[in-house]
Amino acid sequence: SLNNLAGLYHAQGRYTEAEPLYKRALAIRYVAQSLENYAALLRKSTRDRVHAAMLLQASGRSQALRNLLKAEQERGPDFLRLANVMSAVYPRGSEEKRLLDAMLLAVPLGPEHPRLATRLNNLAQLYHQQGRYAEAEPLYQRSLAILEKALGPEHPDVAKSLENYAALLRQTARADEAARMEARAKVIRAKHAK
Repeated sequence: SLNNLAGLYHAQGRYTEAEPLYKRALAIRYVAQSLENYAALLRKSTRDRVHAAMLLQASGRSQALRNLLKAEQERGPDFLRLANVMSAVYPRGSEEKRLLDAMLLAVPLGPEHPRLATRLNNLAQLYHQQGRYAEAEPLYQRSLAILEKALGPEHPDVAKSLENYAALLRQTARADEAARMEARAKVIRAKHAK
């Protein structure tokens, strides 16, 4: 086995040859263990699989999370539906909601998909609430651009995005920009109130 060969090289003082073999043996072991864990996970409930994905997100195992999310998308919509519902149920600012929202951001969507805009907006709001304005602003901008392109500039979701972004601009002492966005949102809302 690779591990035995690495051990032999190690014993012979051939450290530079032993190291990549040890790493490769560990990687193979990790993949095998991940596959075993995933097979066991597939036998569990959708809720258990969502919790497992949250744990992968929390532990920073992004590749394993991506693999899980891809497999779940192929299985059907139940996983993502439940994850979205759970995200809505957890209190704003809770660790669980943060993990779910971050995990849901990893689900592959097209670059112009309205759900991507919603996810970007949700993450922007989280950063905004945490005072991480420089990180929130490009997310608000991207969310707004996607919504305008996908739904049109007069859609009510665009108004909500404008209002969220305007709140950030007010907090960063850019009242003139905020006022323009708020006025535009007000016009959109008025058109849809009729």
